[in-house]
Amino acid sequence: MEKNNILFGLRPIIEAIEAGRPLEKVYLKKGAEGVLLTELSELCRSRRIYVQWVPVEKLNRLTRSNHQGAVALTSAIDYADVHDMLAAIPEDETPLLVVFDGVTDVRNFGAIARSAECAGAHGLIIPLKNSAPVNAESMKSSAGALSLIPVSRVGSIRNTLKMLRAEGLQIVAATEKSNTLLFEADLDRPTAIVMGSEDTGISKEVLKLCDVQLAIPIVGGIESLNVSAAAAVMLFEAVRQRIENH
Repeated sequence: MEKNNILFGLRPIIEAIEAGRPLEKVYLKKGAEGVLLTELSELCRSRRIYVQWVPVEKLNRLTRSNHQGAVALTSAIDYADVHDMLAAIPEDETPLLVVFDGVTDVRNFGAIARSAECAGAHGLIIPLKNSAPVNAESMKSSAGALSLIPVSRVGSIRNTLKMLRAEGLQIVAATEKSNTLLFEADLDRPTAIVMGSEDTGISKEVLKLCDVQLAIPIVGGIESLNVSAAAAVMLFEAVRQRIENH
């Protein structure tokens, strides 16, 4: 059964997945066994749905109903395939994507989605794990942008970046640790901008795959911008260059 964005019960969740319903995450009771539970777990693995095994207390906090050891969070949108996202970009437009590497705050995620849509970006790419969910709060923070801009959820950000590079996109990292300023880069090329987590920034593994590392010049006393503000600055520098050059 379902209440708000919570779906519970083994059979209802299995049926939802088989019907193609997008799910953010499935919580399963730690230590539980059974034919249906195994079926659900394997179905999630084959459909690349993130599963987290949790104590029963966690499930009881999510719903007071008879959850049978399984609770799912439903998604507010239908996710896009990365290849379909690229194929949908008009030939007369230069690709511009935003890749998330560990942004977990729904308000930041929604704000970046709003900036990306306003900047004419062609899509957002988020990891299956360690990412803010697309739920009512992130939808509200995006001012509806998450209903307009394609969002792809991938199992590996690193593999996806390698694929994007093979497709001709430059991978640009937003990091205050770089000595190269944002305004020195060529963002008029097909570009994927990588934004890191609120606390630690872009992971070392992902940073190694980036073609360019760019810093936003900071002249005040605080060392860095909030990730959503930084994303807006990066995106609209790309817009500025593209308008100026065309």
